[in-house]
Amino acid sequence: MTTTLEEVWDLFKQVAQSQQKTDRLLQETDLQLQETDRLMREQSQETDRRFQETDRRFQETDRRFQETDRRFQASVTENEKVLQRLSKQIGDLGGTWGLFVENLVAPACETLFLERGIPVHQVSQRIKKRKEGDTLEIDILVLNQEHSLVVEVKSRLSVADVQEFITDLQRFRHFFPEYAQNQLYGAVAGIIIDEGADRYAYRQGLFVLAQSGEAIALLNNDEFQPKAW
Repeated sequence: MTTTLEEVWDLFKQVAQSQQKTDRLLQETDLQLQETDRLMREQSQETDRRFQETDRRFQETDRRFQETDRRFQASVTENEKVLQRLSKQIGDLGGTWGLFVENLVAPACETLFLERGIPVHQVSQRIKKRKEGDTLEIDILVLNQEHSLVVEVKSRLSVADVQEFITDLQRFRHFFPEYAQNQLYGAVAGIIIDEGADRYAYRQGLFVLAQSGEAIALLNNDEFQPKAW
């Protein structure tokens, strides 16, 4: 079968059309690839921007943490200085306050114990005696020819204070043999007295002195009989 010139020409036209279609598809594909590349670049740039922003925020957070830590350390240092000063002031006040309370109680002893039939010839404060490597401290010592009366003074009196004082009373004659023949009594005094501490001291045979207004009063009733230690 002989192919005519017209058939060959139609075939060329079909090939040309097919090529044009292929070129068009290639162009569209290229455009799509370009668009995809553009979108990927934009996403990469956005991701990079977000990473940079996140890194910047982390750096800012770290800077704030460092500043907070610096301020915290400075605050701790300042608080330690304040506490040291406060501790020293409290210590100084404790000694001054203790002496004030003793000076309040000591003058009252003469009248209060005289009313209970114990003459007072001498009142001494803050007596410290050392013997055989041990020490006994007495806040107030009331004396006459027949009696020795030891007074323990506390700004706040507790049951534990009373118990400790009884132990000191039992050591008194060892440290003060010069008063060995005297009848030994004990008394506790407190500006503030914990609940039960006064009753406990009373049952142990101790005089109990407390603040009453601007004066010092003896809390023991008339039936009270002091214990001779």
